[in-house]
Amino acid sequence: MAENHDLAPIEAAGLRVALEPHLQVASLRYFDARGAFARLLQDMSGVTLPASLRALRSDADLKWETILAWRSPTETLLISTAPALIETLQSAAATVTDGCIVDQRGGALVFSVSGESVTDLFARLGGHGACPATGESLRTRMAEVAVLAVKVQPEQTLLVVERSYAPHLTATIRASAADLAVPLFC
Repeated sequence: MAENHDLAPIEAAGLRVALEPHLQVASLRYFDARGAFARLLQDMSGVTLPASLRALRSDADLKWETILAWRSPTETLLISTAPALIETLQSAAATVTDGCIVDQRGGALVFSVSGESVTDLFARLGGHGACPATGESLRTRMAEVAVLAVKVQPEQTLLVVERSYAPHLTATIRASAADLAVPLFC
């Protein structure tokens, strides 16, 4: 398939997919989900490391919007509206030895997916069971691309994808979105 490098919003048949450039990504890597690194993170962000396959969102009262999305037993993605939070956490994490923060702002993009056809899109591109429920973080493949699907509010699912795969993913979503009016039979 020829790649479409246009990351413009996609709107079709009850579906909206849009790049969220204000959302920044960092990888939190740790040895102990209850160790010094985890406590530091909670003190600074107001959010605890999530349990397996879970995603958590900070309280609206905090000055930064923060989402923590489980990725593996020793890795969680931090998705935030505040680049300063990532930098502040990186500096503070230098004082602990059981975890670190890897800045992914240059390598990961976040897309917002919403509308009544989200489940159909996930079924077509990732298979049944690929769409997370509210409060879940699922590693999946969409269009043969590794994606972290995160849902912290009922009306929106976030897709975190490596920047280099974003054009392929959005081109495939664009093509599938055009076909969403056609029923899917399994």
